[in-house]
Amino acid sequence: MNIDELKNAWNDDVSDETPQISTEQSQKINLPLEKIRKNMRMEFWSTVGILLFGFAVVWIPVPEAPFKFKFYLTVLLFSMVIVVSFFFSKFFKLYRDISTPMMKTYESLQDLMFQFKLNEQYYLSFMLSFVPFLVCELIIVIEFIPHRVPLSDLKIATTIISSLAIGLFGLFLLAKYWYKSFYGKYVRKIEQLLSELQK
Repeated sequence: MNIDELKNAWNDDVSDETPQISTEQSQKINLPLEKIRKNMRMEFWSTVGILLFGFAVVWIPVPEAPFKFKFYLTVLLFSMVIVVSFFFSKFFKLYRDISTPMMKTYESLQDLMFQFKLNEQYYLSFMLSFVPFLVCELIIVIEFIPHRVPLSDLKIATTIISSLAIGLFGLFLLAKYWYKSFYGKYVRKIEQLLSELQK
């Protein structure tokens, strides 16, 4: 094959352009994207509010609580803030990408779908990352809240292990339901548009 034939083959490959997204299809995509952005904003601010409420509950209403109790809960809350910050940095990247969409082609829409699938896994990990915090909080409460009858070692162990199992299962189900309700149905609409473009 000589140079001219190679050039012609190259030009033939380049001419097969990726399918373009029409204005009507672009408007259909923007509607679910706006819903996703709105839900992401709501979730971010509600998480910030919950964490601030947690700090307020630890230090304001229980002035007679031992300092160690407050200190341990404060350290636990700060650890939660670090974990939340990590995951929200991932979510913010997706939020930024869908806030300025450059979806002119089928490939860019495919890339967006890949990001949604990746963020679904982040979301599940985010929810499950709270299980250790729940267990730590339970340990702190068991240690510091006075009981009429001292708890046996077996009762403490079974309480913590059962809380861990229930927490893992409960947060997994909550994450699946929450993602499906707030994001999944809109992602499915984009998937439908993607399948329409494939035809």
